[in-house]
Amino acid sequence: MLIMPCSKPYPLGATLCGEGCNFSIYAPSHNNLLLALFGEDDQYTTHPLNNDYAGILHTHIKGVSAGQKYGFIVEHPDGDYLISDPYARAIEKPLHYMPPLTPSKSFQIAKSVVIDSNFDWQGIEKPLRGKEEIVLFETHVKGLTRLNPEVEGRQQGCYLGLVSEAMITFYKQQNINTLQLLPIAACMHEPHLLQSDLSNYWGYNPYVFMAPDPRFADTDAVYELKTAIRELHRHDIEVILDVVYNHTAEGGSEGAIFNLKALDDNYYLKQGDRFANYTGCGNTLDLSYQPTLNLVMDSLRYWAVEYQVDGFRFDLAATLGREGDTFNSQSAFFKAVAQDPILKQVKLIAEPWDIGPNGYQVGQFPVGWNECNDRLRDITRSFWRGDQGYLKEFTTRLMGSRDLYSAANWPHNLTVNYITYHDGFTLQDLVSYRQKHNLANGEENRDGHGDNRSDNYGIEGETDNPAIIEKREKQKRNFMASLLFSFGIPHILTADILSHSQNGNNNAYCQDNELSWLNWQPSQQKDRFKQWMSHMVEARQHFMLPLIKAFSGKQRHNNKIEWRRVDGTAIEHDDWNTLSAVSLRLGLGEEGNEMFYCINQTNAPARFTLPDDRMQCWITICDTHSYDIGKIVEGRQFLATPRSIVIMHAVQ
Repeated sequence: MLIMPCSKPYPLGATLCGEGCNFSIYAPSHNNLLLALFGEDDQYTTHPLNNDYAGILHTHIKGVSAGQKYGFIVEHPDGDYLISDPYARAIEKPLHYMPPLTPSKSFQIAKSVVIDSNFDWQGIEKPLRGKEEIVLFETHVKGLTRLNPEVEGRQQGCYLGLVSEAMITFYKQQNINTLQLLPIAACMHEPHLLQSDLSNYWGYNPYVFMAPDPRFADTDAVYELKTAIRELHRHDIEVILDVVYNHTAEGGSEGAIFNLKALDDNYYLKQGDRFANYTGCGNTLDLSYQPTLNLVMDSLRYWAVEYQVDGFRFDLAATLGREGDTFNSQSAFFKAVAQDPILKQVKLIAEPWDIGPNGYQVGQFPVGWNECNDRLRDITRSFWRGDQGYLKEFTTRLMGSRDLYSAANWPHNLTVNYITYHDGFTLQDLVSYRQKHNLANGEENRDGHGDNRSDNYGIEGETDNPAIIEKREKQKRNFMASLLFSFGIPHILTADILSHSQNGNNNAYCQDNELSWLNWQPSQQKDRFKQWMSHMVEARQHFMLPLIKAFSGKQRHNNKIEWRRVDGTAIEHDDWNTLSAVSLRLGLGEEGNEMFYCINQTNAPARFTLPDDRMQCWITICDTHSYDIGKIVEGRQFLATPRSIVIMHAVQ
């Protein structure tokens, strides 16, 4: 007797089993929802989902195999819409349509695709690197390799380009141990971009949460992304995914219907009859609603298990803890993550704000989360630009922002420090432009942040003036030295290694072109900075990492911290309001390794007295006056050039 397989409500989505496929979707408002299976010519057959379990409609279709295109047809006053599976693991092609979305156009958008989840990981395991050991290099999959002439043509701008021979060599040369990828979940472009023939290059507008974007694949996004992650792990490089769970591409009340809007009215936060807009994108996911929370949690586990990713960076993460207008660090989402046996083992990085009420939540996320620290960014930019009154706070940020993140909880909530991020000036533009230049975005330069704390040092944009170039390069070194030798997890734009410029555009989210694609054309100036960066990352791991470990947790009080005037005398309380040059001495225990910082914000040289109580010999790790490193300091005084930072280590 032939027993026909029964359908099941779980797992949600399309799951191959029993010589066919189980289809399951949460749709409490639509008992008449139809499954549509598409052939190669986009002709389709429909199938009812006759089984219902607590609002989950499901059916099993025999004969369905991997590669099957599908969607769901839902009734609407305007006509029948084809919607995607919110749990789709793949889509057939890049996303596009011409607004406004109509029922007939919905059938032309990329279909969901059934996949076979089997993949040969070849015994390669995750690196499982400690949080304090990682240096995050923020990377756009396409932009990284699209113009790299050493990457084979079909791999340029693709997932496999990430692990081309040329890129593996680059990672090793630059001592890169962690890539933080901008969103790779399938992204639908906003209507105003589609109408202007632009695209959401950054990818912060999710269509579905579990399908890798086909834009970055040659033929098979699922296979190629898994391959890339496996090969990065083979070379001991971790992968952090930038994920967006604060909103979806459906937008606000007038936005398109792609999936969630058609299935349940409660996925999004509402203000009366309208969608709450705490994200700037028209809608806000409500993670206090159980089906929404389930979708996010299932998605995170899927990436962590099926793709073996090492962690996540959460865009506008304050939204995840929202309970209406308030933020709760003990919300259902945070508790769900904390108890999850998979997710509590991965790295969790929050962008700790959104644009809603009570949206700025820096320092408020639970222990176990690491937060992006915009205060270090802003204070460091102001300090090295020469703005007065920032010394005390600059030193606070240098020491790990312990006013926000107690060292008792390091490295579990160690701050993520950064000078530049994808949204804002690149490092090269930070020292080349006083104003943003975003006209190419088509918004009359109204978009993008206005408070950049940047300078051009005499000429706006590119210049051949050697004196200005020298100032700019020195400032770049000041920024990077401050970042890498602060207590925390450094976050670096991969673009900054190559001194990439976006011509002053500080919001290049829609620039899928040479403005955003990294410029790999070498020059003596760029190559010197790139080599210096490699040395600085290596020095950070060698000299700074032991200090971070020693200053974390219970043993943190057993070490040495001394702030001094340039003449070596102890700093007094009022000095913080008047001085612009100070020194810092850090030591492991009483007799362990030591580091010494000479910080000179002034426009004049500063002569620093070096500690000699242990007959130390001081050797420079970094002197931002030049690219030179490893110099032995003669005598007991050191002359630091104007506007520079010098970092040394002691040898006895």
